[in-house]
Amino acid sequence: MKIKKTEFPEESILSKGKKDFDYIDSFEGELTNRGNIDITEVGKTFFTSVPKWGKKMFVFRNNVVRLFGLKTGAETENKLTKNDFKYEVGEHIGLFKVFDKTNNEIILGEDDKHLDFRVSLLFDKNKDDQEENSLTISTAVKFHNWLGLLYFLPVRPFHKLIVPAMLKNIIGKLESTR
Repeated sequence: MKIKKTEFPEESILSKGKKDFDYIDSFEGELTNRGNIDITEVGKTFFTSVPKWGKKMFVFRNNVVRLFGLKTGAETENKLTKNDFKYEVGEHIGLFKVFDKTNNEIILGEDDKHLDFRVSLLFDKNKDDQEENSLTISTAVKFHNWLGLLYFLPVRPFHKLIVPAMLKNIIGKLESTR
């Protein structure tokens, strides 16, 4: 399975405001067509596809940013499990809030005092080939101040590693359930 860096998809909900972001990237992977995949299923799989090393880094991140008064996700923790979460606009799961949802895209993210970020999970059914679908994860970040920029400097290289790894895991899980 090949994961590739790609252009920010014009069909994404975020594309109309992409000029307002300070950082954007997109990674795309192909899925073999094995039936209709619901965008909520893609969202659920997103949260179970973080590699072990990524989970450790996220724990480290939370311990550090807590010292600066930044959000860790604990502020919005509730009793919902990943299975109870409906991935509807306004719901939170950890650090992620659902900002928008269509039949083929979910926009997750958070607003904080140092930066705002959005993650698009865009499922493109039968893109150019009737046998393949694509899944694109796009990230968009808006810095509010020097702390946001400073925060993102060490995050950026790891972000470029974790997103393709997660995308590969998501696709593997989606294809194995078909």
